[in-house]
Amino acid sequence: MKNISVIGSGTMGNGIAHVFAQFGYEVSLIDIKQDYLDKALAKISKNMDRQVAKEVLTQADKDAALSRIIPFTSLAEGVKNADLVVEAATENMEIKLDLFRQIDELAPSTAILASNTSSISITKIASATKREEKVIGMHFMNPVPVMKLIEVIRGFSTSDETTDIIMDLSKKLQKVPVEVNDYPGFVANRILMPMINEAIYTLYEGVAGVHEIDTVMKLGMAHPMGPLQLADFIGLDVCLSILRVLHDGFGNPKYAPCPLLVNMVEAGHRGVKTGKGFYEYTPGSKDLVVSSRFTK
Repeated sequence: MKNISVIGSGTMGNGIAHVFAQFGYEVSLIDIKQDYLDKALAKISKNMDRQVAKEVLTQADKDAALSRIIPFTSLAEGVKNADLVVEAATENMEIKLDLFRQIDELAPSTAILASNTSSISITKIASATKREEKVIGMHFMNPVPVMKLIEVIRGFSTSDETTDIIMDLSKKLQKVPVEVNDYPGFVANRILMPMINEAIYTLYEGVAGVHEIDTVMKLGMAHPMGPLQLADFIGLDVCLSILRVLHDGFGNPKYAPCPLLVNMVEAGHRGVKTGKGFYEYTPGSKDLVVSSRFTK
């Protein structure tokens, strides 16, 4: 594999493009607006500067990697030479199905089509294509350049060959791939999201405050980040979307999203991305301040 197309230039997409380019792959980064692509390239450059400062990369390595990332606003142009397409669009079933229908028509018939989805069925996504055996999940963790895990999800029809190729490719990116089967939430979010949801219920029911809940989990359970801060970091809208996939997929009330989470998302409090969630985020500040909503 030489040519990688990444669809979506947001947090996950630009991180995925960064890692592939860093390890010598030619990357087509695709999004609907040039402005999004410009911001993504600036973000990648800034993140590579950190790697240069830590002597993970040299300046020459950075320059070479950036030169391997070509931006596209045309999906057809961006995937026409792809050996692998990695979709990293928003976590929405209909958007993903529509994208995979288009990619299936536009990408070479030999290309593997992967989704970075954190919860949506790979089997369902593959059903939108005529190459179900070549559709697979590559669930990278955020921040992509730092986190070692890739959850490799086999759909119902994903072939052994496709799985082997992606497992091997992941190792070439110096990641640790873990193969899992296609059930709601896979492994990572099937375990993580109920924990986050329970932390939100603990706040909602008045058992303890935001700071107290996160402190218990950090100091008592050795978590590097408390569950409420982590929810802000992931995005409260993303957490809600994943919980709804779990709830719909299993039909089990234990996965029902906490009403507080639903209300916060509807109010536009989505965490770091909007500047307000369980904590308030001021650009440039490293101080963690509990949202005024929870300090009254």
